[in-house]
Amino acid sequence: MANYVLVPGFWLGAWAWDQVARSLRAAGHQVRAVTLTGLAERAGELSPEVGVETHVVDILAAMDGWEEVVLVGHSGASVPVTAVADRHPERLSRVVYVDTAPLPSGVAVIDFNDEDTQKDWRAQVGDGHTLDAPSFEQGERQFAGLTEEDWAQILAKATPQPWGAATQSVQRPEQIPATPKTMVASTMPVALIRKLIASGNPAFAPLGTPEWTFVELPTGHWPMFSRPAELAALL
Repeated sequence: MANYVLVPGFWLGAWAWDQVARSLRAAGHQVRAVTLTGLAERAGELSPEVGVETHVVDILAAMDGWEEVVLVGHSGASVPVTAVADRHPERLSRVVYVDTAPLPSGVAVIDFNDEDTQKDWRAQVGDGHTLDAPSFEQGERQFAGLTEEDWAQILAKATPQPWGAATQSVQRPEQIPATPKTMVASTMPVALIRKLIASGNPAFAPLGTPEWTFVELPTGHWPMFSRPAELAALL
């Protein structure tokens, strides 16, 4: 049996993993889902100082007491998850990226978005230190598979994201630890990912090393809601 630490993406708390965690525990595993500082029930801890390194500390705290962990990160959680994986490989049996991947050294989540999105985010934040949750408009491909119940839960529980988590990056080591890594690809076919790796695309080329495996779970960007049982089975 394995020890799982599940880290949600932007605007979400530990609650986003409820269905996946339930299935993993039913199979006999131990699971800790993380609510990162400044989000969900920890929204009261939000401050201008909260950022990627704060969330790295949160993840390490969730791993405390376990000698070996399967570390799972969704979407924007890839940055702190990758920092933990780079710095503490001896603590991890595998790192799983759910519809996301490690960003290159020095690249923040905001940098990986198109110019229009970057402008929208900066305009929305203004002089503040939070990024409001998006409108979650139905019909967008990234929201494929969500039920009305899913929509209601997300709209009710999503909270603003600490701005530092979007704008701060981490420096990665020259020698990346060879910890086994898996990408669960939901919005992009594995064949396309392999093509981008082979092309030398700087964001994808590092995924061409032997420790990487790829599995498809076709759905929107939120498989913990749209296909939770299948995601748990893959994990």
